[in-house]
Amino acid sequence: MAGLIRKDDIEAVRNAARIEDVVGDHVTLKPAGIGSLKGLCPFHDERTPSFNVRPAVGMFHCFGCGESGDVISFVQKIDHLPFAEAVEALAAKTGITLHYEEGGARVRTEEPGRRGRLVDAHRIAEEFYQSQLTTPQAAKGREFLAGRGFTQAMCAHFGVGYAPRSWDALIRHLRSRGYTDQEIQTAGLASQGARGIYDRFRGRLVWPIRDITGATVGFGARRLDDDEDSPKYLNTPETPIYKKSQLLYGLDLAKKAITQGHRVVIVEGYTDVMAAHVAGVDCAVATCGTAFGPEHVKIIRRLLGDSADPAAGVVLASGRAHGSEVVFTFDGDSAGRKAALRAYGEDQNFAAQTFVAVAPGGQDPCELRLSQGDQAVVDLVRSRTPLFEFAIRSVLSGVDLRSAEGRVAGLRSSARIVAHIKDRALRREYARQLAGWLGMDTRTVDQAVHAASRRGPDEAPARPGAPTMAGAGRPGPSQGRGRGAEDPVGRVERQALEAVLQHPALVIGAGFDELDGEAFTVPTHRAVHDAIRASGGLDEFTRILRSAEEHFGPGEEATAAATRRFVSQVLEAAGDYLAPAVSQLAVAPLPVADHERMRSYCRGVVAAMVRVDLTRGLGQARAALQRMGEDDPGYAEAFRELMRLEQRRQNYTERD
Repeated sequence: MAGLIRKDDIEAVRNAARIEDVVGDHVTLKPAGIGSLKGLCPFHDERTPSFNVRPAVGMFHCFGCGESGDVISFVQKIDHLPFAEAVEALAAKTGITLHYEEGGARVRTEEPGRRGRLVDAHRIAEEFYQSQLTTPQAAKGREFLAGRGFTQAMCAHFGVGYAPRSWDALIRHLRSRGYTDQEIQTAGLASQGARGIYDRFRGRLVWPIRDITGATVGFGARRLDDDEDSPKYLNTPETPIYKKSQLLYGLDLAKKAITQGHRVVIVEGYTDVMAAHVAGVDCAVATCGTAFGPEHVKIIRRLLGDSADPAAGVVLASGRAHGSEVVFTFDGDSAGRKAALRAYGEDQNFAAQTFVAVAPGGQDPCELRLSQGDQAVVDLVRSRTPLFEFAIRSVLSGVDLRSAEGRVAGLRSSARIVAHIKDRALRREYARQLAGWLGMDTRTVDQAVHAASRRGPDEAPARPGAPTMAGAGRPGPSQGRGRGAEDPVGRVERQALEAVLQHPALVIGAGFDELDGEAFTVPTHRAVHDAIRASGGLDEFTRILRSAEEHFGPGEEATAAATRRFVSQVLEAAGDYLAPAVSQLAVAPLPVADHERMRSYCRGVVAAMVRVDLTRGLGQARAALQRMGEDDPGYAEAFRELMRLEQRRQNYTERD
């Protein structure tokens, strides 16, 4: 068994894996000042972006929940991986060969960590299923796909395959590639029977389900024989890498369109996703055998950049809504309407406007494309109805509005929906519209809405356990930088540390290394300064920079690599308890509008810190001298110290 991964290889992974690209697979990042990016935090729910990434430093920090780290720790947290497996995953992605220490360095010959093994097993299974789609046994599957208007090229684009009817065809294939029966079963590719394990998917069309990075982590399969006593659809069970509540089919193909167009279309099935994409609606995704839930909301909000906007949802003259759009498409049958009403429970977890699109004939997107063509699918999305309106009208459609009893029943049911609209202005408008739909006066409707609001959240249509988004991510009094940082001296300390950690190359020779721990009045700042000194300070950064320049050549690439290495050493010296404070300082946006001013700003705040320290030292020296007489044995030494500090202050002022 090989040992630890070489430190040099870990550093190579950090340099090769661009943190903005890795984070960008999960979060829509937007510029937030010079060298800084910002988006919605993937680790907690928030409406106002507080998740910052600084590529040059290779660090991220959320000012809302406090999560922080480098590109490796991000992968650890987002994919729930141990350190070594996160490094291995990034190494595989960047093409870096890892070496391991075991009495001497050597290339590791055994397979990587468990997650890597399971993902690779799914890749092999996907290739196997795709190869089987061309066999005579899969003729019925090919007929099914062709009957729904999908060409061979379209199927290949989505990775559609066929699972043969054999009990162990895939198992034998995976065994030949070195996988154990336990690994195959853990991956969810086989089930346990009385006589051993057998292929989970048999005689079915299979669609690969990929995570947001494009790695296949599971499969969805459709039965081809209607007379079999088995479920029509069968998905991968919950596994270490497959969590259906955290996956959306087609997201790997749709994420670019979602982030660029600020719109996502949520459909119900795999063929609906295919039909939508082929028709030009390339922002379509579907859930994987489960209802749309809070975890799906989190994923979509991060990609949309779904931050709070008072004008979100206002439909412009162009037909697009201001801000982002979430469009649910459902079948027109009763099950589809129930699904739409369930979606209502998640609506207010979006800052974006949410809509429902239902085809007049009750067709799903796949059926609609087949019967009316690609444009009909595009028109379906354009014909969307606001979700609140759809939910209310769906309730009213179940009562007889021609009778007094029916109107009262409709009022009582729909008032509960209106009552729990969080936006007060929107709630008042829907109350007014509801009065018109019911043919009642607005006062009666307002009273019913008010009564429904007093019943509490237990009777609200929203699904129990849905996350509350209002105010999330907004730093409260205890979430700020702390009392010390608001003090002018504390602020100077913080700014100096930010400059040193983010742009150490710019502050070499500015006097930072001359500061001792007593220069910092805020305990956290003092501890961070101690960690910087323990890691070697700016002298160590200079050494790292020279080494990086020998490797990359002088320039921005070498400076960035050296900065990342320097900060990682400071983090190591700081320890786990202090690491979040270091990360926050290393990522915090700087109040500089352009690159030209960055050097002046960084050296300026360090200079201010040095002056504060010199002023403190001079004050202490003068106070000590005043307490002595000229005949005091220590007077001469105290006087020399005062002169030394004064000379240092003058020299520093002249130098600066």
